[in-house]
Amino acid sequence: MKLENLRQLLRALQEGEADVDDVTQRLWAWLEPAATAATQDAHVDLDRPQRCGFPEVIFCQNKSVQSVLEIVDVLVKSGQKCLGTRVSAEQAEAVLNKYPQTHYNPVARTFCAPCPPDSPTDARVVVLTAGTSDRPVAEEAVETLRWMKCQVELIQDVGVAGPHRLRQQLPKLQKADVAVVVAGMEGALPSVVGGYVDYPVVAVPTSVGYGASLGGLAALLGMLNSCAANVTVVNIDAGFKAGYIAGMIALRTAARRK
Repeated sequence: MKLENLRQLLRALQEGEADVDDVTQRLWAWLEPAATAATQDAHVDLDRPQRCGFPEVIFCQNKSVQSVLEIVDVLVKSGQKCLGTRVSAEQAEAVLNKYPQTHYNPVARTFCAPCPPDSPTDARVVVLTAGTSDRPVAEEAVETLRWMKCQVELIQDVGVAGPHRLRQQLPKLQKADVAVVVAGMEGALPSVVGGYVDYPVVAVPTSVGYGASLGGLAALLGMLNSCAANVTVVNIDAGFKAGYIAGMIALRTAARRK
């Protein structure tokens, strides 16, 4: 139970909108041991939506097909929206065969079982890529944001080699609550975006680039040294992490606006 939920519960009791039995029952449910479900290879955290707002996400890399299916079964049967990241084609095929309504994005290497929500919230996030080679990481962020019920728009190929392309997109940027900026090479784009907007910019370095890019390390260091004060940075190729953080910020912003 979140602190705000506890306040609302006690306020309802104080104002006569809830009785002692109802409050006791809900507090006892909160104090009970967190629910988990054991599979052959995992202990699935079923209590995470209550603690953190969203279900456990399946990192599918290096997991067997059977292990992924078992975790999906547990989450779906408990009524939770199941997001899988770093999904292989074999894993995706197995999940789709069992749950045909699953949304699978082969570029992002993600699935959502069942499909992402049809009615997003008022939380608005824009995802930008410096180049089209950064798209897989950006798509991972996009799918994460859709799973979180955020409105998301993907803008591709607006890197600093053609700065006029970014200026053309400024009206779209100004409508957002958060930006996720995905870039490889020297990783300059987040700083430029940060200079145009009055909200947080989540920068994602990618492993795109030639030898001296060092598998994304050059972009990571460049972003960490950004002179734009509103830029924060996640790990190399971490599209999911960037999307999740941006979604949490945007959802809080939308809630305050409402």
